[in-house]
Amino acid sequence: MKKKGYLFLLLLFFALVSPAQNGLVDSIRFFTDEGLIDVSLTTDLKKLQNEKKPDVFQPATISLRFPDSSVITESIGASARGNFRRNYCRIPPMMLNFRTPGSPRLHSLGKLKLVIGCGVNEIDETLILKEYLVYKIYNQLDERSFRVRLMRINYTDSRNKIKPFSQYAFLIEDDADMAKRNGCVKKKEVKLLTEATNRDMMTTVAIFQYMIGNTDWAVPNNHNIKLIYDKERKLAPPFVVPYDFDYSGLVDASYAVPNEVIGTEKVTERVYRGFPRTMEEIGLSLEVFESKKEAIYRQINNFPLLAAKIKKEMTEYLDEFYEFIKDKKKVKSVFVDNARTF
Repeated sequence: MKKKGYLFLLLLFFALVSPAQNGLVDSIRFFTDEGLIDVSLTTDLKKLQNEKKPDVFQPATISLRFPDSSVITESIGASARGNFRRNYCRIPPMMLNFRTPGSPRLHSLGKLKLVIGCGVNEIDETLILKEYLVYKIYNQLDERSFRVRLMRINYTDSRNKIKPFSQYAFLIEDDADMAKRNGCVKKKEVKLLTEATNRDMMTTVAIFQYMIGNTDWAVPNNHNIKLIYDKERKLAPPFVVPYDFDYSGLVDASYAVPNEVIGTEKVTERVYRGFPRTMEEIGLSLEVFESKKEAIYRQINNFPLLAAKIKKEMTEYLDEFYEFIKDKKKVKSVFVDNARTF
């Protein structure tokens, strides 16, 4: 009996540490592991860039080398995302479809967004790594958030029209998986007013967007947010989960432009896009931000892939937020008295 128990624990251990050698990859654990994955991706890069229709997947081969040196190589589908970057960037962002007959072990990952740099110079690399950190920062504030997995990708053009190149990138967790691990379900895009969502979480999301200097989001048209619904409380308002932070002041991308509707002159200007809350509600939310401050700063300062100067710039930008929330008069002015009403 003891031998059987030992054998079971041994098998469980190898299942946890060696994703490539034990069948189907666990789609949840894939995003909880922190190690960098070395990736080789081969596809027709010119065709990918020139395709104008959405959700047109073309054949691709991907090889993932995990931190334990195990490797998975399978055939998947790749599709370009976004219109602006197809014309502006060396390679567009992608959607990777692992749910193909040629991908039995990565099948569980489903369709995932691959966030990549517009180019391959140091500035492009820095922007990707900064946005990756913004996702990790929000993970500190709420489990109901998208996890991300950092990769170093080597691109090869299957027709040899483009020279091979490498860059950092990251995958964003599937929204159904994110909902599932939080006891929720996703639904097709639902048009809801901002205040028809879970009030407490909406408060935290709006303050977080203010903290990172992001105005590029909206609930009613599902712009850079996802709604997830509690499985048990079917009539409860949905939770708002933010994503896509490259237009935020904390990232400060060169291609990001100020919001004309809001009237900002610089991307780094903070504007609160939430609706009014009571000081008690704001206070409860800010307690979470205060309690996670050290963890957030550690997340940035302990990240080895960014230069010290960049990390200093990021923490100084956050310093402005943390100094601001110490002043109750300023907090009341921004989050209560001058919050949006429509």
